[in-house]
Amino acid sequence: MNAQDFDRWVQASLNAFEAALDDLVPAGAPAGLGEAMRYAVLGGGKRLRPLLVLASCAAVGGDSFAAMRAACSVELIHAYSLVHDDMPCMDDDVMRRGKPTTHVAFGEAQAMLAGDAMQALAFEVLTPDTGIAPALQARLCSLLARSAGHDGMAGGQAIDLASIGKQLDEVTLRDMHRRKTGVLLQASVMMGAACGPASTQATQALADYGAALGLAFQVVDDILDVTQDSTVLGKTAGKDQDANKPTYVSVLGLEAARALAQQLRAEAKAALAATGLADVSHLSLLADSVVERDN
Repeated sequence: MNAQDFDRWVQASLNAFEAALDDLVPAGAPAGLGEAMRYAVLGGGKRLRPLLVLASCAAVGGDSFAAMRAACSVELIHAYSLVHDDMPCMDDDVMRRGKPTTHVAFGEAQAMLAGDAMQALAFEVLTPDTGIAPALQARLCSLLARSAGHDGMAGGQAIDLASIGKQLDEVTLRDMHRRKTGVLLQASVMMGAACGPASTQATQALADYGAALGLAFQVVDDILDVTQDSTVLGKTAGKDQDANKPTYVSVLGLEAARALAQQLRAEAKAALAATGLADVSHLSLLADSVVERDN
């Protein structure tokens, strides 16, 4: 697949995804809650997690309706986590996706409620009355819940907050980032795979791909935090360094962090080669986009 074909696939997938998400996030939730929810999740972001769901589903020949619902649900979880992480009691950030953070735009209480509502909506989206078999609903909910909870995103954020001003070794840093960022990206891949008849071999190899990609994403994030400005990033640059948080750059150094990102990309592609699937080109090119991105 060439770059133009990939770009066309990305654009078509994102157009369908944005339309589906727009339909699912209610504008009419009471007392302005719907407005805050839509502000937080619509019309911004890289949408990497939904693309991973859709690409993984396509690779295994899965059900497109279930995959689109899964793509929306994982983005809702991601968006809720950003709303909460940006609040003054957590990372205290004022810019996200090139605009004021949700608590700046709507106040802290409304932002907290918007995050809560998006988290609940994510699981509502996965459990429609028709269109997704109950067993698949349960599998998708399990994958998403485990990635967002104490062993995943929430646990990673807890470690992150507890590590401010501390020196971490690479093993501990890797575990923190695996939980905080990597597991949800891996779950995106696995949710897409769950929508089709993936073999045990393919499922394990896709899990390995997701793990390598998830860590690569965070390594690149740490690199960009010290090499790009806020305008390019769409969020406050140098935030981790200013907050004295451990990162791959602070632990390994910039060049070693760059080398690690390349190594992880190679590991992700090796895992794809081990799937035995006929066409994993979308997933392979998404790995390239993660490592080569500038924001």
